[in-house]
Amino acid sequence: MTTETDLRHLRRCVELATEALDAHDDPFGSLLVGPEGTVLKEDRNRISSGDHTRHPEFALARWAADHLSPDERARSTVYTSGEHCPMCAAAHGWVGLGRIVYAASSAQLAGWLAEWGVPQAPVATLPITDVVPGAVTDGPAPELVEAVRALHRRRRMGHAGGGPGNGGT
Repeated sequence: MTTETDLRHLRRCVELATEALDAHDDPFGSLLVGPEGTVLKEDRNRISSGDHTRHPEFALARWAADHLSPDERARSTVYTSGEHCPMCAAAHGWVGLGRIVYAASSAQLAGWLAEWGVPQAPVATLPITDVVPGAVTDGPAPELVEAVRALHRRRRMGHAGGGPGNGGT
């Protein structure tokens, strides 16, 4: 169940996703919040370089592995505009991060992309818990789904261009 604090962090993720879109990347943004509630790190999608592994959730998992103890990682929360892709979910699981809260689900994104005629991504669309069975997740957040959908629509149908598949998370 998402709280007001969760929604505040998710709104920041949507802001980061907007920054990504404005930089010609797919619109995804994420935060890592420590056990005490402090934002430790934030990032946005950076795939426009051609490296489609530069997802914010993957970057946060790497940062956490380098800077947090296993206990701190387990008690931290990742907030993200879109549910993790299998690559990011695996990184999350391997690093041992805690709860994941997302604004829009992978299934929602896949449905939108299909509706707009965007070819499928080269990686299967799976729920986080199919990749990391023990993961604790909350989402989607109905209050933010339409804002996330609008960003993806703008990416695929608007000025920011668009390409095949889901180049985000």
